Amino acid sequence: MQQSMRLRGMIRPVVAGPAMKRQTNMAAKRHTELTGLKQNLSGYGEVYTFSTMYNVPKGFEEQAPYTIAIIKLDEGPMVTAQLTDVNHDEVRIGMRVEMVTRKLKEDGREGQIIYGYKFRPVLERSASA
Repeated sequence: MQQSMRLRGMIRPVVAGPAMKRQTNMAAKRHTELTGLKQNLSGYGEVYTFSTMYNVPKGFEEQAPYTIAIIKLDEGPMVTAQLTDVNHDEVRIGMRVEMVTRKLKEDGREGQIIYGYKFRPVLERSASA
């Protein structure tokens, strides 16, 4: 099934270490070159770290407990997202995950449904698919 939501992002080099000042100046000069260079991201990655939330923010009480993870995408960037379709005691660092579109919450008097991205364990594909 084709996802209607796609991840788009800008990949920039990490600047750290003793040459940071020189690299930061170079990065500032290149900032205008990088602006607008966005690319589609695959939506696949692995769990970098995670935490299971038991005391949750207002509006998410019905979903508790749920697991939040930092996902390192295959292209390099990291995103924070809720995990879905997995028991919180089965989540492991390094677990392969894929982005899916899911209901995040209902909002307002009329119950407007807010959709967004979450990640789930990568589904095994059959040989015929």
